[in-house]
Amino acid sequence: MALPDRSRALESLTNATFDLLVIGGGMTGTGIALDAAARGLSVALIEKGDFGSGTSSKSSKLVHGGLRYLQQREFRLVYENLYERQRLLENAPHLVSPLPFLIPLFGKDGIVSKTVARSYSTALWLYDVTGGLRIGKRHAKISKDQAARHLPNLRLDRLVAGFLYYDARGDDARVALTLTRSAADRGAIVANYVEATSMLTSPSGAVTGVMARACGPNDHEVSEFAINAKVVVNAAGVWADEIRDFEAGKQRPSIKPAKGVHLSVKADRLPCDIAAVIPVIADRRSIFVVPWREVGYTFIGTTDTAYEGSLDDPRCTEEDVAYLLGAINALTSAKLTPDDVTGVWAGLRPLLLPEGDGELRERTADLSRRHKVSVTKHGVVTIKGGKWTTYRKMAEDTVDVVVKELGKSAKCTTKKLPLHGAPKQAPAATDHLANRYGTDAQAVLNLAKADDQPLAEGLPYLPAELRYGASCEYAQSLSDVLSRRLRLSIQDAYVAAKVAPQAAAIVGEILGWDEQRQAAEVEAFVAEVNDDLVAAGLNRTETR
Repeated sequence: MALPDRSRALESLTNATFDLLVIGGGMTGTGIALDAAARGLSVALIEKGDFGSGTSSKSSKLVHGGLRYLQQREFRLVYENLYERQRLLENAPHLVSPLPFLIPLFGKDGIVSKTVARSYSTALWLYDVTGGLRIGKRHAKISKDQAARHLPNLRLDRLVAGFLYYDARGDDARVALTLTRSAADRGAIVANYVEATSMLTSPSGAVTGVMARACGPNDHEVSEFAINAKVVVNAAGVWADEIRDFEAGKQRPSIKPAKGVHLSVKADRLPCDIAAVIPVIADRRSIFVVPWREVGYTFIGTTDTAYEGSLDDPRCTEEDVAYLLGAINALTSAKLTPDDVTGVWAGLRPLLLPEGDGELRERTADLSRRHKVSVTKHGVVTIKGGKWTTYRKMAEDTVDVVVKELGKSAKCTTKKLPLHGAPKQAPAATDHLANRYGTDAQAVLNLAKADDQPLAEGLPYLPAELRYGASCEYAQSLSDVLSRRLRLSIQDAYVAAKVAPQAAAIVGEILGWDEQRQAAEVEAFVAEVNDDLVAAGLNRTETR
């Protein structure tokens, strides 16, 4: 099994002129790299952090049409979302699977508002017609007892009935990583922890590449180097304006970051066998309750608030925790407290600001999730907005523009292109490795040792998965493995900190870390986890 050779990748970035260079290794950037490579273009992809370490590992893990977008009359967007949902279900059945959703209906004295019930019924019929039926099932109204069986903690004194409809879910970080590997399978040169620092230009002012520097935990004293490309693609998500400003200086913002926060709790504190949509009283929005069935946790989210802080360090705050727990406790008997929270994560959505003066005049929850592709006068192609469900369409639209800029003719082939590891049919729901690695599951097992045991009691994660992440999935640090190759740090930060020394020894054996380096990785990872917990007003790992 070949270890991804980082030094060779860095050398390859400097030794060619690529058809396109993609800046940004999130869902959109990796999707663009795959689309372009599949069309036969020469492709380089750089990401200043780990692949998917920004927004693309911090979503609600849902692949969905967006039922609420129908209320905003975004019918085309919902249709596109549901079409792309089906593409993922077919092209990556090991990573994306159907998920039923419960909409509980609440009322007084056993009676729900006819207006509310009719509104949901109409929206769900529209959802099915717009593309929801592609999943093979249509929505249905269910009784109070049926609804309570799915989410037993619902307040029975207010629960009247419910609706059931169908969407899908997927591990966002693993999808982004799989897109990266799929692009590399087709010849793309990909490198995480490589930061673009400025644009290269010709005498006429056309952008001809970037200056970059290696900035990973294993990179020491690496000077800036040039990456030459006929077209540069800015797919940096919430950082897109920063990349844009390399080209033309500081300009008015075109993106409004919106913060979304999620919490994890143990499943026995909020049991559910399907996802649920919980209305937030007096807030005109709703949050999701979603089971991490395979690991015994439930997650709650998301918020949707305008964000003004550092793009590199969005945090779940004590107020965010109170908001989400309050919303759940208002309509369930769970009586969740901060002590029940085992993990948190916060991400930033790159929403397009309205045209004109560029000021935000509405809630971020009401801003469109559409995407936009543009070309600057110097030839940089930029993709902004969108959502991860539609990454493939965003990539197709972007590469269509790139191909035009190159003066070539090459059609998109990703509509029916299986992603790396995709089996011919969806694995069994209980097959942990198959649902994370697909046809690579056996390669993971080949790295197991005779005395291997699961990393933590009650969890399915295996030492072999750590070895595989370090060997074949571009991991450079302990956080890369425990936060994104495995999702342990956001599911249970306390367990993640506890197993960190063992994990560092396993990963260090692959990456050549001595005992001092292993200790430093553990210290850095635990500090990262504790910083998130403290910001959220939760207990530090060493005090729990």
